[in-house]
Amino acid sequence: MSWLTDYVRPKIRGLLKREVPDNLWTNCESCSQMILVKDLRKNLNVCPHCGHHMRATVAERFAWTFDEGACTRIDLPKVVADPLSFRDRKRYTDRLKDERAKSQLDESMAVAHGKIGGHDAVVAVMAFEFIAGTMGAALGEAFVAAARLAILQKAPLVVFTASGGARMQEGVISLMQMPRTTVAVQMLRDAGLPYIVVLTNPTTGGVTASFAMLGDVQISEPNALIGFAGPRVIEDTVREKLPEGFQRAEYLLDHGMIDMVTRRADLPAMLGRLIGLLNHRQIAAPLRPAA
Repeated sequence: MSWLTDYVRPKIRGLLKREVPDNLWTNCESCSQMILVKDLRKNLNVCPHCGHHMRATVAERFAWTFDEGACTRIDLPKVVADPLSFRDRKRYTDRLKDERAKSQLDESMAVAHGKIGGHDAVVAVMAFEFIAGTMGAALGEAFVAAARLAILQKAPLVVFTASGGARMQEGVISLMQMPRTTVAVQMLRDAGLPYIVVLTNPTTGGVTASFAMLGDVQISEPNALIGFAGPRVIEDTVREKLPEGFQRAEYLLDHGMIDMVTRRADLPAMLGRLIGLLNHRQIAAPLRPAA
């Protein structure tokens, strides 16, 4: 009996009390089905049950987009950390510090260059994991740096958008990034270089009202929310019920606002094909600067 009591019983209790790690399973945001995290990662953060495209980090975007995941990240210009000495529930400087520690990113946009489908390309990715991808002075500087790098390398610029809009902690300085990024897009046009935008969920506010909707080719992931103001704000303003699927990628495609809706797994091949076509067009007949 001592063998059963001293050895077998503790082993059984240990098995019964074994805890499942918190990061082993997750739930789909759309259908609520449980998914093994490792299966979700293999499927590029797309739900295998309903096809819902979940959010992706900057590192994942770069790894999925560039050939073999090989790319070179660039250092981005520094800006004044807290131009307005803003404070809400905490100081803006403290909020930035916390976000940088949590996300391991300096700001809400990262830029890298490498090859897509064998073609040179510069890619800028908005980081929703950093203060909801909001647009401030640092993002404006990062976007301009990406455009300048593309011009220097004579390569197309591909931008992945994911944003809650302007960053309130920077006030009018945030709004000034709308014309600033628009000027950077015009620099690409003047250089005759392709500018491709991939809209992801969500893309809203001042980002939608500026560089996110100025691409030579506008691509979106399925069911991405794309708009300036939210549906509830619009309904309260116009006092009408909005159509089903309003502001979703498929609705915008049907109404001519974007060019295509592409599944995440197909994006690298699609981008490589588009870059090849646009590069060929550029060589055959350089893009004319806008008048």
